[in-house]
Amino acid sequence: MAENLHHYRKSYKKGVLRKLDAAQDPLDQFKRWFDELKDSNSAIEINAMHCTTLDSEGFPRTRVVLLKGFDHQGFQFFTNYNSQKGRDIIRHPQVSLSFFWPDLERQVHIKGRAEQMSAEESDTYFDVRPRGSQIGAHVSDQSSVIESRTYLEQRLEALEAEYLDKKVPRPEHWGGFRVIPEGYEFWQGRENRLHDRLRYRPALQDDSKFPKSWIIERLAP
Repeated sequence: MAENLHHYRKSYKKGVLRKLDAAQDPLDQFKRWFDELKDSNSAIEINAMHCTTLDSEGFPRTRVVLLKGFDHQGFQFFTNYNSQKGRDIIRHPQVSLSFFWPDLERQVHIKGRAEQMSAEESDTYFDVRPRGSQIGAHVSDQSSVIESRTYLEQRLEALEAEYLDKKVPRPEHWGGFRVIPEGYEFWQGRENRLHDRLRYRPALQDDSKFPKSWIIERLAP
């Protein structure tokens, strides 16, 4: 028998999103919302975001990754370039990022093109990772088929011994991606499913890699 979920309902009442109040620059609007959630001492992982790519068969695939920095040049995250995610992005750099912040009943969607960050930028981040995470980047051939959990634990033990009292180098196959936004959408939950949605798109005359002016449009919920 199919599971009936009709009774799972929630009314959204925690905020409004007015075009008049929105920042002219979408990055400023993102930072405003991000900082509000950070200041709320929310228990959720506020930098967790869904990253959607297209695989080799044309199917979309979404997974949660962690945002590790953002500015007007883009949104940064790090991964194994040989993973399915990494291969998908290198093959098809158009990606989407989305954030869901239930504590404030908000979502943000960003579409853009991903490019690999420089080796120097990846080194800088890798050097501040916990040592266990550094070694883990060497242990896991991410997305490959393995025979057992024991295989990972044995590799971890061997590499911990190999790098005992040594600096752990960044693997060449591990590094950062920067998603350069080409559009944003901000969503604020409202009562009766009449949610607020504002879309930012580059001004028609602004075809630069990093748009300096944006058109803000209200979308029907």
